[in-house]
Amino acid sequence: MKFGILKERKNPPDRRVVFSPNAVIRLQKAHPEVSVVVEHADNRVFSDLQYQSMGITVTDSVADCDILFGIKEVPVADLIHNKAYFFFSHTLKKQPHNQQLLQAILAKNIDLYDHETIVDDQNKRLIGFGKYAGMVGTYNSIRAFGIKFELFKMPKAETLSGKEALIVQLKRVILPPLKFVITGTGKVGSGVKEILDAIKVKEVSVENYLTKNYTQPVYTQIDVLDYNQRHDARVLDCNDFYTNPQEYKSNFERFTKVSDIYITGHFHANEAPAILTREMLQANDCKIKVVADISCDVNGSIACTLRSTTIESPLCGYLPSENKEVDVFHPAAIVVMAVDNLPCELPKDASEGFGEMFLEHVIPAFFNGDANGILERARMTQNGKLTPRFSYLQDYVSGKTSGILEQI
Repeated sequence: MKFGILKERKNPPDRRVVFSPNAVIRLQKAHPEVSVVVEHADNRVFSDLQYQSMGITVTDSVADCDILFGIKEVPVADLIHNKAYFFFSHTLKKQPHNQQLLQAILAKNIDLYDHETIVDDQNKRLIGFGKYAGMVGTYNSIRAFGIKFELFKMPKAETLSGKEALIVQLKRVILPPLKFVITGTGKVGSGVKEILDAIKVKEVSVENYLTKNYTQPVYTQIDVLDYNQRHDARVLDCNDFYTNPQEYKSNFERFTKVSDIYITGHFHANEAPAILTREMLQANDCKIKVVADISCDVNGSIACTLRSTTIESPLCGYLPSENKEVDVFHPAAIVVMAVDNLPCELPKDASEGFGEMFLEHVIPAFFNGDANGILERARMTQNGKLTPRFSYLQDYVSGKTSGILEQI
């Protein structure tokens, strides 16, 4: 079996990689029957030389590999027939801009395993970059506060060497007694918590957060039942919310009245109620000054996220009274940070962490007969067709195209 590590071709270029040089060595030691080659790339966080110095082959062609590993979407023209691919395809929600990509994958008889589809038997995701998105999003939220109120200046996260450098910069800042509210307790939320804990922001209970004043920065991390309530006021459990989201409405306004910075780390289903609404933002008692929307669900659950922002220009202003974008320094503006590729700002840490998860949860499946069903659940396409688990995408791939299939 031969593995190939792909060059990232999507623009803007992504510096992350599935396997660092150390991860490749670990993989080959554990499974000497596998050979691994790395496609030449100029912009990868680990250079060609770093791989070569550890005896790993760097090549201009991965056409002879059986399985190919990448991060972002592979351009249609670069897809190789009859291969197996792992990458983020961004097709699971029927994203229009990648319809042709999935059509081409089927036409080229490719087995696609989307990183998002790698889950356990409880449908819990096993790998991802969420933790690192949480870390950078938290750093950016504090940086945004400093910029908005001209209190302190911090360098962009992308200019720093990694997580520890983020923490060093944050520890140099003297924060006023801010209140941070974080929605979500998963991987993104864990990254947010790790940074806030590292800089000694105190965690407090929901009740204390809502009712007490503090002389130091504090945060509370809340789950779905903390910011949603049933229309009939019955108090049930999280499973009821996930099963019957239409029976709920957001009561997040109780947090908007006391919070300075809101960091999103939640997953939001289409059927669930919006979390932060225009009405909440327009209320006279809304105290939110910065929203770090790590979820970056444009025109979705966070009303002030009108568009995604970029690593180059991560901040914009939102004017609640008119529901429009304005300059960050507009006196009535809430600062919004909605970068949709935050882990790219920590490419080394993110790549190393991703590789660790991949080695633990995915690689064994290639050698134990897929005993836990990891690969079977993750495979989206096989023999030119969607697998049963992803048959809901059939109308998406059957839709009209601009002639892409004729070009394949």
